[in-house]
Amino acid sequence: MKVLVMYVNEFSYTPAKKNLEEAADVKEGASYTDSLLAFIQIEETDEESDAKSREKKLVNHLKWTARKNECKKIILHSFAHLSESKASVQFTKKVFDLAEKRLQNGDYETAQTPFGYFLNLEIKAPGHSLARIWASL
Repeated sequence: MKVLVMYVNEFSYTPAKKNLEEAADVKEGASYTDSLLAFIQIEETDEESDAKSREKKLVNHLKWTARKNECKKIILHSFAHLSESKASVQFTKKVFDLAEKRLQNGDYETAQTPFGYFLNLEIKAPGHSLARIWASL
């Protein structure tokens, strides 16, 4: 699993193109402020473990990053461009859903960008050392 986390002052998206036929239809975008934006790629080798163990590793990293940025809002964004290896769509979505639930149980506000879409993104991020953290988990 590869993860690039950015602290963002502002983040917004609008759906540009559906690229996964079974994805729910999404017409509207959304905007967020003062949040962590996590670009996440679940890799094929992650499927050798169960989804719960991968979700736990992801959530621990996101919580650590949130503490470093004094932030309680986390946006999960599937970004299949951090590695050449990709897990199945079903496994990836399962990890995302489990991670979101665990984060919510930990009193974090969460959101997921629409799964199965290319999105138009607008990002405003500050330039301090912990505002951008990359990890291979």
